[in-house]
Amino acid sequence: MTTILDGKALSDDILKNCKKIIEMLETKPQLAVIQVGDNIASKIYVKKKQRIAEEIGLRSVVIKLDSDISEKELIKQIEILNKDKDTHAILVQLPLPAHIDEFKIQDSINYLKDVDGFSMYNTAAIAKGKPPLVYPCTPCGIMRLLEKYNIEIAGKHAVIIGRSNIVGRPMALMLLNKSATVSICHSKTVNLAQITKTADIIVSAVGIPNILTADMVRKGAVVIDVGINRLDSGSIVGDVDFEAVRQVAGYITPVPGGVGPMTIAMLMENTIELFKYSFVTKKTRT
Repeated sequence: MTTILDGKALSDDILKNCKKIIEMLETKPQLAVIQVGDNIASKIYVKKKQRIAEEIGLRSVVIKLDSDISEKELIKQIEILNKDKDTHAILVQLPLPAHIDEFKIQDSINYLKDVDGFSMYNTAAIAKGKPPLVYPCTPCGIMRLLEKYNIEIAGKHAVIIGRSNIVGRPMALMLLNKSATVSICHSKTVNLAQITKTADIIVSAVGIPNILTADMVRKGAVVIDVGINRLDSGSIVGDVDFEAVRQVAGYITPVPGGVGPMTIAMLMENTIELFKYSFVTKKTRT
């Protein structure tokens, strides 16, 4: 029988713990979110992040900027937040307008406030097999799900579909650091099914509905669906043909209710971790 990996239930437990921690703090952690432009999906995500932050007692500030803002002006806004002692965590909502270099923006965030874990400091630490200040939210949420359900990673073959810097690459490194044998597949991969059928763990993060079908999954495999795709009908589906794949998989995440809630829970937990670390750095400087 297939086990559904319930990210919603686990994220609720994590958020409850975050709330307990925040209630004990005299000063509340503050998360600053920069939203550039009017991307509908971004608006929804930012609003949800702000709502959950407020529910657990985090201070949340949303800075909305016009889509035609220059890269230089956006970096200036980030620099203001970098210097603001009341801001403990900074997030720039993606995607950004085409004229802005996403990587330059991410690297302009002080790594001590890099709540997404995308800075050169954090990514280099993961690449070297060392713990960063915080891990990227989505891969971290997936690792926590695997841990919660006691899914063994060491010695297993993990296949990642997608090579983005947000999910695919850090996910591969984090699994490698747990002694998995990792294969990364992408748009140029030939015979994808031949690779996925050898996997003990599959993580799909490409944003293509039903790219992973039942005939591509070996019996008993762990299937993690990161995709969030809106169909013409308005319904939300993942990358995985859920109903068919659940007939062969040993474990599977639903969409919604799987990886999505874990990503936001990790964001809140990361904000608290950076808040704590800000006091360590203050003591070091004094």
